[in-house]
Amino acid sequence: MNNIKSSKMVADFLDKTKLHKKEFAQMIGVTLSYVYNLIDENVAFSTRSITLERIATVMDINPEEFTEYQIPQESVVYSENLLFLKDLIKYNKLSTLEFLKMFERKKRLELVDILRGAKPIQIDFEELKKVANILNMTKTQFFEMWKTRMLEYLQDGGFNLEKNKNLLDKMFQSAQNYAKTES
Repeated sequence: MNNIKSSKMVADFLDKTKLHKKEFAQMIGVTLSYVYNLIDENVAFSTRSITLERIATVMDINPEEFTEYQIPQESVVYSENLLFLKDLIKYNKLSTLEFLKMFERKKRLELVDILRGAKPIQIDFEELKKVANILNMTKTQFFEMWKTRMLEYLQDGGFNLEKNKNLLDKMFQSAQNYAKTES
């Protein structure tokens, strides 16, 4: 019975949004035949946490809405930047699906993983600039998001932020000047 509910939820979502099954498969990192199995009420629904989280992310629901979902042991990478990004998606009146469709297909799975907290936001300036442009970020918002992400990256790599404060100030001042001319 639970399988039918989950399969129907996914099938109804695909129908409602007119999202092609192949495109959905790419967004959640599975094959087309896997998607057909997901919506087939006669086939056991997925119990893989990663897959269910990706499906839930694209559908803008909590993974707990799938009765098959069990909270995974992998750590989730929530940060202020991720929450800010999700808020900007909502502020721009976009569903997660609409946001994802604004990117080339090969980037969508990575974005799904970022939005579900399994991967950190990109550190690459140009990649993050694409996100900023789509979400109509100001130059200040864009730079602050990149700076916060860069500080997380440096700290995670063992960089002592306090001891290197002068270097960081100069580095970010230079980067901010570059951002003003590039973004």
